[in-house]
Amino acid sequence: MQRIIKVIVLCFVCISIQQANAQTKSVVEKDTLSFPYDPEANAKEDLDKLITQAAKESKHIIIQAGGNWCIWCLRFNDYIHKTADIKQYLQNNYLYYHLNYSKENKNDDVFQKYVPDSLKLGYPFFIVLDSKGEVLKIQESGALEDGKSYSKDRVMEFFRTWAKK
Repeated sequence: MQRIIKVIVLCFVCISIQQANAQTKSVVEKDTLSFPYDPEANAKEDLDKLITQAAKESKHIIIQAGGNWCIWCLRFNDYIHKTADIKQYLQNNYLYYHLNYSKENKNDDVFQKYVPDSLKLGYPFFIVLDSKGEVLKIQESGALEDGKSYSKDRVMEFFRTWAKK
């Protein structure tokens, strides 16, 4: 009976160590990524300015909804900045905005304006606006993922589909 108890305790210890290692890896990864979301930003005001700029530059807008608490949000931001041709394509064709959702600032008014209440999306997700501020597409990010990163082909296809022609 004592052997069984020792084996069970050993199993619990091993599981605890594995969980601690997984959490440490996540924290280490998060510490290497930039935090693009600003909880103090006035998103409504920022987006109004971007819409005016989009009309002048004849571009569409991509809103990346999420927060600095979201590892997938940070990964996507890192991915698009470190993948040179994606970064260049975005600069040439879009204005880009990180819409914060966090306990400090949920930006309820902006989310209500652009995202129907019936949509239940994980973070990050993307809202594509035309140069007048009208919603063209709401895209969840899961379809763009590849392992713990993103598929370049799927990301580029998404961006190319919604760029202003």
